[in-house]
Formats: sequence, C-alpha cells, structure tokens
Amino acid sequence: MIPMTLAELAAAVDGRLAGADPQAQVTGPVEFDSRKVRPGGLFVAFPGEKVDGHDYAAGAVSDGGAVAVLGSRAVDGVPMVLVDDPRAALGRLARAVLDRLPALTVIGLTGSSGKTTTKDLIAQLTVRLGATVAPPGSFNNELGHPYTALQADADTRFLVLEKGARGLGHVRYLCEVAPPRIAVVINVGSSHIGEFGSVEAIAEAKGELVEGLPADGLAVLNADDPRVRAMAARTAARTVLVGEASDAEIRAVDVTVDDRGRASYTLVTPAGRAAVRLGISGRHQVGNSLAAAAVALELGMPLAELAEALGTLGLPSTRRMDVFDRTDGVTVIDDSYNANPASTTAALRALAGMGARRRTIAVLGYMAELGEYERDGHVEVGQLAAELGVDRLLVVGELATPIHDGAVAVADWGGESVLVTDQQAAVVELRRELRPGDVVLVKGSRYRTWEVADALRAEAAQSTGGSR
Repeated sequence: MIPMTLAELAAAVDGRLAGADPQAQVTGPVEFDSRKVRPGGLFVAFPGEKVDGHDYAAGAVSDGGAVAVLGSRAVDGVPMVLVDDPRAALGRLARAVLDRLPALTVIGLTGSSGKTTTKDLIAQLTVRLGATVAPPGSFNNELGHPYTALQADADTRFLVLEKGARGLGHVRYLCEVAPPRIAVVINVGSSHIGEFGSVEAIAEAKGELVEGLPADGLAVLNADDPRVRAMAARTAARTVLVGEASDAEIRAVDVTVDDRGRASYTLVTPAGRAAVRLGISGRHQVGNSLAAAAVALELGMPLAELAEALGTLGLPSTRRMDVFDRTDGVTVIDDSYNANPASTTAALRALAGMGARRRTIAVLGYMAELGEYERDGHVEVGQLAAELGVDRLLVVGELATPIHDGAVAVADWGGESVLVTDQQAAVVELRRELRPGDVVLVKGSRYRTWEVADALRAEAAQSTGGSR
C-alpha cells in the first residue's frame, strides 16, 4: 500500500481516530490476520460470532508492529481508526489508494468458470510488461478483492482482479472498489444458479463488469458465448471479440490437441498471425488464452513475444488441470479444486481427448450451489461422460447420484458407472482396478474429492521414493 497518515486514512474510510496520532504513517501492508501483521502496517479487526478480530488488536500493535487498528469498537491502549463497518471501510480504503495511482491499469475479469485460471494467465503476461499484482487463488469477493487491491503501490503497473458474484449488484460493487479499464468476460453458465435463480440473471450480473468502463476502456468478450457477446450493447467502451467464431478479432484457427491435452493453434489478430503451442492441458484453455492474449495486445505486447509467452504459461493455482504421471503408467488429471457443470464439461472433454487411445476413468463428486438446477445439472454431466465414451465412471457420494443416473440412461454407452459412498471408497476401487495406461480425472466441488487425487499422487511418490 502507498504510505498514508492516519488522518488521511480516517478521512478515506469515513472513520474517526481514537488514541491515535493523526500524523503517524501507515507504510506497511494491510492485514486482517494478526499473525501476518508487519511493522508499519494496518490491522483490520472484523467482529465475528466465534472469532472477534478486536481481541487480537493489542497483539497486532505490540507484537506485530501495526501502526493502528481499523475496527468498529475501541480497544484500550490501542490506536484505532473507528468505523461502523470494517469490511465496507476496507473497500473504501482500497478505492482511495487506487485513486492515488494514476499510472496503474486495473484489469477486471468475471465468468461462471475459468476466472482464476484466466486471471493467472493474464498476470503471467502482464508481469512481462511491468510490475503486477494479482490475488492468490480465488480471492474475488468483498474481502479478498480490496485486500488484493491494497497490495498495489507506486511501482505497480497492472492490477489483475477477478470479480466473483452470488447475486445482482455484487460485481458492480467490486467495480466501485477497483474500477477496471480493461474488462474480460469469459462465459455465462450455471455456476451459483441456486443463488441467482436463472442463467439470465447470471448474465445480467456478469455484465455489470462492462457497464462502468470508461470510454477509453476495453471490454474483452467471448465471441463463442451468445450471452457474453450481447454485452457489447451494455458498454460505452471499445469491445474486442475473442474466440473461435469467424468474426472474432482475436481468434484461434487450426486447433489441434496432443495426447497430453495441450492445444496448438494459429493466433489470428489485427496485427497478423502467429503459431501458438500451449503448455497447459485442456481444450478449453484455448479460449482462456485468447482472452489473456487480447489483454496483452491492448497493453502493447508485440505479437511475436506474445506467441512465445503463451507457450510458457502455467497454472500456479493448485488442483486445476494439474496433470501428472505415475510410474505405473497411469496419468492423473487433478481438477478437484471445485466444480460446476461448465467446468466439469470442459474437464471431461479434456479427459476424452487425452484418452483417445487409452482407458478413461472419471471420478466425479457433487457440484454445489445449483439450486433447482441441481438434479438436471448432475444428470447432464453424467450423460456427457457417457456420450464422450468415458470407459469407467466413479460417482462419489449420495448427493452426486444423478450423475450415475444420467450416464446409465445413455442406451448405447459401452462403459460402466459405479456409485461409491465416499472418497476412501473411491480410492479403494481405483486401487483395485487401475492398470498401466489409464487416464483418471478427479473432479468435484469442495467436498474433499481432492482426497482421491492426493491418494493417487501419494502412491506415485511412494513408488519412486520421493515427491512429484
């Protein structure tokens, strides 16, 4: 964060000082975990039913070296900036800091799936052009968003932020905290449809990202998603379509996929054409990489450098299309970080592509937050697995049973679906039947499905006497 006096900070958050020197200066990071506070920093105390940050305020100052504490009630002997709502104040502080950084370009992105991956890809490109701040993992809500923005300082040139939503107005609020000049909308799907009520409402919410763009801003829109393409009418900024549609200004043609699921294509842009070979697995990464390419081109990266850079991109976020090989010849796709119908569809297609000449096994768990669409969403995933010719389906847990129902309903499927009670049962089943050459996908919402991937990884490590 840029240095601010406590008087300036209090004014920025509509707060008042209590027991604090107005001229004392915050020079260090803003933290809401007292264990991470550093000298010169600011500790934000959030009240809670089980844990109250105010109970750690004194330690944050005496042990961590915080200059002051931003909180909602005074703590004896602790310099405080008092506000009614610390979470809202954190957002106001982030906006005040960003307003003091005119050389900073804020890049915002949203979508039903692929946000975190695309954020990581964009950040890996922008760091080649200047100092970049981007959140770890999926830090994309009203807490993680301003927290990340406050990492920016006078040296930062690019701030890459994903904007999550579970209802109308959420993205709009995040844009008020950190107004983007470049906005990227990846797709509109059924993720969190339980909160929104309909895919149309999801599209309305995602489109909030482009509505507030300045006239000299840029909206990067997925040409292959009709709901995203239609968002061009909701912004005064320039728009660029990306995808595989013939009218996309930045598009991929002649796409091929190797036996590791890595795509190669010809990148077509207004500046010319270039050959691209991605190093990350999944056919769906073509679209994600095109969105990242559009941002890099807008920021001035030459086409030749961009094509080379796209081939070096990785997936630093764990459990997202993490492909590893075991010494017994089994290939595992650990995509277990989270799941919704769109991301599971992409993962199943990647599995099918990698297993064109190998036996394929999909270990699929429950997909959360689908509301009334829950059963249909699971059934459709099961049907797709069968239609893609997945050889073996392990459905984990009772809640995921409709995946099994959807698969076995496909009359001409030559594979088999097995219901298992939990993760450990899935591991036992895999140990019994895995054979050299198999390709295994592990995918599910945050219901410990990753324990299956971890078991497969641990066995691979044990067989080599080390870690992979």
